[in-house]
Amino acid sequence: METTPPSPEATTHAARIQAALTQPARVHLEPGFAWDGQDAYLFDIDGTLLRDPNRIHFNSFASSIQRVTGFEVSLDGVPIHGSTDTAILRDACRQAGIPAEVLKPQVEAILEAMCQRVAEQRHELKLRLMPGVKDALRHLAQKGALLGVATGNLETIGWIKIEEAGLREWFRFGGFSDHFPVRAELIGNAARKARELAGADARVCVVGDTPRDIEAARANSLPVIAVATGNFSFDTLLELRPEVCASSLADLLAQTQVMP
Repeated sequence: METTPPSPEATTHAARIQAALTQPARVHLEPGFAWDGQDAYLFDIDGTLLRDPNRIHFNSFASSIQRVTGFEVSLDGVPIHGSTDTAILRDACRQAGIPAEVLKPQVEAILEAMCQRVAEQRHELKLRLMPGVKDALRHLAQKGALLGVATGNLETIGWIKIEEAGLREWFRFGGFSDHFPVRAELIGNAARKARELAGADARVCVVGDTPRDIEAARANSLPVIAVATGNFSFDTLLELRPEVCASSLADLLAQTQVMP
């Protein structure tokens, strides 16, 4: 049987995943900040909790836009990492020259088509957890923290990934991009949900892998744990002065367990 060789984009994506998994262990903690002593946590999904080597979600953009509008688009050159599905959709269509007046009445149908496509292919996702994810979630839950997701994914797609990765038991709520193309607004909405569940004075912490996660946390006056398991290096993330910067959740947890 003939097999189709992986595309250059897929090969590069796989190489990035491997690089994230083999980097040296590094952890920076701001003095006085208890990374595991917050009341609630908002976890990004892609690059923070898991990766999708098959890129099913990524590929759903172009196929869904073409299916609904007939236009062909490419995500080449479109800011992806740390963005939101709704923003990526608009940026891709703008880059392709699709007029706003043509796109606007079709947006909901395109988003629905994306969710449907990922749902149809959910068992092909082959998701890969980032190092230490389950142990870190278990550690925080045992300390009584409320855990939620705050992701640029659409809600249907985000929960599919969480479920297929075997993480659903840890999360009580989520914040998604269906109605929030701007990440800072998405994080603000998720933080409000967290405080509705954990109390008005709950300390809420963002966990993410991109500069945009840090910026969105700062816009909402929230502390942030940055992990270099996505497409940004430890040093790049550390320059933005998060309360915590770690090469992975596994390395952060390991350092915590050996501290007096």
